[in-house]
Amino acid sequence: MSWFANKKRLRQLEEENTQLRQDKARLESRVAQLQAQNARLLNQLAAARKPSANSSKPPSSDIVKPKGQRRKKKSKRRIGAQKGHPKHERPAFSADQVDQRVPFRLERCPVDPSHRISPAEGPEHQRTLQQIELVANPFKVLEYTAYSIWCHDCGRYHQAPLPKHIVKAGLFGPRLTSLAVYLKGKIHASYSGIRDFFQDVVGLTVSRGYVAKLLHKASQAFAGPYENLIELLPQQTRLNSDETGHKENGQRYWIWCLRAASFVVFKIDPSRGTQVLMRILGQDFKGILGCDYYAAYRKYARQCSVLVQFCLAHLIRDVKYLCEFPDLQVQRYGKGLLAGLRALFWTLHRKDQLSAPAFEIELNGAHEQIWRAAIPSSGGPFHRLIHNLAERFYKHGEAYFQFITTPAIDPTNNVVKQAMRFVVIDRHITQGTRSVRGRQICERLWTVLATCALHKRSPFQWIYQAISAYFKGSKAPSLIPDSS
Repeated sequence: MSWFANKKRLRQLEEENTQLRQDKARLESRVAQLQAQNARLLNQLAAARKPSANSSKPPSSDIVKPKGQRRKKKSKRRIGAQKGHPKHERPAFSADQVDQRVPFRLERCPVDPSHRISPAEGPEHQRTLQQIELVANPFKVLEYTAYSIWCHDCGRYHQAPLPKHIVKAGLFGPRLTSLAVYLKGKIHASYSGIRDFFQDVVGLTVSRGYVAKLLHKASQAFAGPYENLIELLPQQTRLNSDETGHKENGQRYWIWCLRAASFVVFKIDPSRGTQVLMRILGQDFKGILGCDYYAAYRKYARQCSVLVQFCLAHLIRDVKYLCEFPDLQVQRYGKGLLAGLRALFWTLHRKDQLSAPAFEIELNGAHEQIWRAAIPSSGGPFHRLIHNLAERFYKHGEAYFQFITTPAIDPTNNVVKQAMRFVVIDRHITQGTRSVRGRQICERLWTVLATCALHKRSPFQWIYQAISAYFKGSKAPSLIPDSS
């Protein structure tokens, strides 16, 4: 082969090599694009599989159940009372509680009017039905008149003073004011709804502005007991805290809920940051704070050296999400960690059945199993979800298990979730607040309702006592019952 043929062949090979390199680069670029698209689709698929069981989504978002989720088997039990269930009957009113008695007597025999009859003696021959009914006007109107006298020596009139508590109450007395407050807080009624209730049911015509005035009076009556609870918060040995969204004139606010052993406090603040905890609990809080893994709590714990118990229910929810993630490596990691958490709760549920040494051995074993699954020693590189949770355990893992060494601590944050459930309902109905005054009303009224529920007290009775004390200028009752 001649020199020219070799050179021509070499040039052809170089052109083919250049073309191959270009094809390789184009294919590598296409593979990278497909990998990125695949990762994006996996993330979208994982997000679509996020129901309320494995994320922070509310249960109302589960309108369509995720595919593959088994339907709950229909129970064979009939609706209503079951066979053999003891019958529950309301106790009858006592004789002094009955306002009116209406007798019914037969004047003749219903079979044959010509038959001779005489009254039957004894309660066994009587049938009594007690019925409760609203009176036509369920209120009374009291008119207070202050008369004047003429003093001949002074040369002027003197008018008798009206009692201060009557003047302070105004149109509505303490019990009717308490009813308006109860409707707002417990029944979640709007100002218009309360106005309509008084007009349609009670027979009183009032304005929405006057309803707002009544609630402001109640807020002033609750100020002392509310501030007392705020002062008690930094002294608690254990607290649970959580926050949820709130709107004020369209602006984003946050409802903070702090649940102590004997009371609950609500605080509405424009911030969701650590500064709220600094203002409420201070830098010297020595108790244990139960919370979720939100950054504000981690920062507060780090800056003030506060012990925290992160919510295990939130952790389990995150782990369940990993178990359902499309990537197999993430699934294996999540299932291993979930098995350790199940072993932990299986041990906790059998605490009363085990001896103290056996319980401690099983507890430590479950604890070690969780840590081995949470921080894998080898087998990398890992998916970012595995890396994130492993790093969380490496930095804050012990904060999930404070309840093991401190039995009084709840491993979950459910107690505060339960305390603020009615507030979330109220938020959906009332659509938030409009002013600082409205914010104070909600904070104090929610605190009253939640704390009374904690002690199984009638919130209406406490509200009535506090408002009566406010009108009379005396001290309101404490929200925490005297244990002595």
